[in-house]
Amino acid sequence: ALAVDRDIFSRLVTDGIRADENITVFEEEITEIPDDAITIIATGPLTSDALAEKIIERFGTSLSFFDAAAPIVSAESIDMDYAFYASRYDKGSGDDYINCPMNKEEYETFYQALVTAERAPLHSFDVNNPKVYEGCMPVEVMAQRGENTLRFGPMKPVGLVNPKTGHRPWAVLQLRKENCGGTMYNLVGFQTNLKFGEQKRVFSLIPALHKAEFYRYGVMHRNTFINSPKLLNADFSLRENENLFFAGQLTGVEGYMESAASGILAGINAVRRLNSQEPVILPTDTMLGALAGYISDKYVEKFQPMGANFGVLPALENRPRDKQERGKAYSDRALKSLEAYLTHMNLEV
Repeated sequence: ALAVDRDIFSRLVTDGIRADENITVFEEEITEIPDDAITIIATGPLTSDALAEKIIERFGTSLSFFDAAAPIVSAESIDMDYAFYASRYDKGSGDDYINCPMNKEEYETFYQALVTAERAPLHSFDVNNPKVYEGCMPVEVMAQRGENTLRFGPMKPVGLVNPKTGHRPWAVLQLRKENCGGTMYNLVGFQTNLKFGEQKRVFSLIPALHKAEFYRYGVMHRNTFINSPKLLNADFSLRENENLFFAGQLTGVEGYMESAASGILAGINAVRRLNSQEPVILPTDTMLGALAGYISDKYVEKFQPMGANFGVLPALENRPRDKQERGKAYSDRALKSLEAYLTHMNLEV
């Protein structure tokens, strides 16, 4: 975000749009969702109240508001010597959760680090404001209610037995799959406003996460996005009306590049829809294809915004140990796949 002066950048974009003879700009508020024309809705996370109400009216409870999100770690960085698979009371498939147990001493050390850790500055609201949803309360704020609050909340050990000890742990952090491939895991109930470095330091005190690799750190902000996995196709069109497209952060892609790219893909596909052409749906081993696949994955139950990261990509067959070589392998595979796809679609490479 700090690499670009956003005022200058936005002015350049605005001037470019106004100067383009193929674009007509209407400066007016849109308060209705058109049904009689191919349309792209790209309002971002700060959708105006009038249009937001129409989206809610049209799609019911599909519009979600989150004040905080939990971190996501890579599956391979979880130390299974300290963790075990299980659901509470043996309900579910048995591998729904990875459990990260802690004994009393480990928990107390973690707790003290958590309540004294440095938080990121808040700009628009106070975490103690009653408008903050209880279900999205930052874990460090919840912990301040008492040393055992987490043990009766997101870290409760009830219904779990550590097969390595045969006993119920003192406290347990559960990790839940973030994608179908099982390459990413979400720290359940660990929404947080800690600084990124503090998240790495404090959460790594949990034994199973002592070498955790964070694909996304927890963040706290007011954000609006539709429940895309239940609503959208991978070309960013609406399943119930393929003439209507959504784009940008409203779809659940997180970040400038991701939001802009979703808009470009939605725009390309809107034109192809107008011309009765097959939509462009990029391969899932490319970053944009993977993100489009994630936001349209109907099996994602608890949807949260996602930015570009290697965790959304399919695993490499011969995965290099070196991180830099691993990144190059992902990139080389994606470029090769993209070139083949564009050739198949008779599109420019």
